[in-house]
Amino acid sequence: MTNINRYAFDTRVHHGVTHNGTVYLTGQVAEPGQSVADQTREVLAKIDDLLAQAGTDKTKILHIQMWLDDVRDFDEVNKVYDAWMPMEHAPARSSGQGRMAKAGMLIEMIVTAAA
Repeated sequence: MTNINRYAFDTRVHHGVTHNGTVYLTGQVAEPGQSVADQTREVLAKIDDLLAQAGTDKTKILHIQMWLDDVRDFDEVNKVYDAWMPMEHAPARSSGQGRMAKAGMLIEMIVTAAA
């Protein structure tokens, strides 16, 4: 049986779980009230940190599911994302618009990566 490793516990969830060579991250959000660009930078920094805790990095991301409070922010988010992600390692990515859990949250990213 393959081990399940959990890390970064917070209140009721672990923000990362590794199983069978795959890393699953919970939806990462930023502090409400910042611009969408600043929130994107904060979310990406959290993703970098969580992946490092799992012993991997952004070049091993398989898929990102991205939710925006307002899809009109897509281009601004992509400017920050494109500066962060080396295009030769760009993963599959899905994007959608949805109501965020708290007012002022503008973006959430859910990541699956290879360990």
